[in-house]
Amino acid sequence: MENPNLNSLGHNLKTVRLAQGLSLSQLASNAGIAKSNLSRIEQGEGNPTIETIWRLAVQLNIPFGDLIAGSHELLGENGIQVKLVDQGSDDPRVDVYWMSCAAHTMKMSEAHTNGTTEQLTFNGTTEQLTLISGELFVGPNDALQQLTAGDTYTLNADQPHCYQTQEKAATLMLVITYPNQKDAS
Repeated sequence: MENPNLNSLGHNLKTVRLAQGLSLSQLASNAGIAKSNLSRIEQGEGNPTIETIWRLAVQLNIPFGDLIAGSHELLGENGIQVKLVDQGSDDPRVDVYWMSCAAHTMKMSEAHTNGTTEQLTFNGTTEQLTLISGELFVGPNDALQQLTAGDTYTLNADQPHCYQTQEKAATLMLVITYPNQKDAS
């Protein structure tokens, strides 16, 4: 049975990889995944995790939304579900996601950029989230902030950060703003 989410992901991934002149071997090595797994993802097969997709986006230096564009269903694993709601095309680039975290869930998120000096600026990638329901602890790994329904929090996504629930599940809207392209060059 064909999975349109995986087909969209595979097509988007292959298009970006080829446009950047990268071989399957190069990208797989850079992202820390097996070449055979990357090949399967590009063919619309396999079952890539959200973390794998994030690592590929970081290695390609593109927004996560560029890889999952065209997917209209939830992506999920380990109590986390994510759906791209909308992508901006302006500068700065703004993408909006709906996210759900089951009770007793922890999601460690790597930095959203590849860590080059030019991208680790005050005007780097930010995440602004608004908690719709439940309770959530969020922030840099060593400084989590507790949020309840209606709270909004902004963090620098160019550093590792965490989403964590305890007794209550959490639903939130997540807005990722990428740096101005003219500032990043």
